[in-house]
Amino acid sequence: MTSTPATRKAQQPREETIRKREDILKAALQTFGSRGYKSGSLAEIADQVGITHAGVLHHFGSKDQLLLDVLVYRDKTDVAHLEGKHIPGGRGLFTHLVATAALNAKRPGIVQAYAVLSGDSVTDGHPAKDWFRARYAQLRTEVSEALLEVCGDKPPTQQVVDDAAASILAVMDGLQVQWCLDPDNVDLARASEFAIEGILSVAVASGKSRK
Repeated sequence: MTSTPATRKAQQPREETIRKREDILKAALQTFGSRGYKSGSLAEIADQVGITHAGVLHHFGSKDQLLLDVLVYRDKTDVAHLEGKHIPGGRGLFTHLVATAALNAKRPGIVQAYAVLSGDSVTDGHPAKDWFRARYAQLRTEVSEALLEVCGDKPPTQQVVDDAAASILAVMDGLQVQWCLDPDNVDLARASEFAIEGILSVAVASGKSRK
């Protein structure tokens, strides 16, 4: 169907709204990453995109909701280039984790934001606490499934699988903090690959040694 001028005019506000929301998310990601959730103000975010404090609330309803949408937006950027926009399984997942570390080394703002917000989330009453808890649970499941796929018909015990999954995620997040503090002396991708391969080797060997 050919669009009419009236149709195009009706579509334009939605396109502008989408762009404005993304501008706000980018500004919030930068602000929360550099100042933390509590110290980062909606007024500061609004100034960056040329709107008012009320304008931010018009798009997101509340500061808490903006934070949650920022976290979802950040996650989408990690998989936007992947087929199906979802992390792969099996050995491909671990390759993806290393590739993500290499990509993160080129976008310090996003890494800083994640490190700050995930650390803040452990405090009582933090609006993103449930989000991070659910995210880590999902990631541990995905890493566990990929590990079992790599091990094939000689899987390690479930305890080893669970420990390996939690350890891989912990190492990656911990390395990000070290890299944020001292990027000249911490190679994020190389150190991540070293840790992941080491943990995988131990888990796979554990499976092979089971009687």
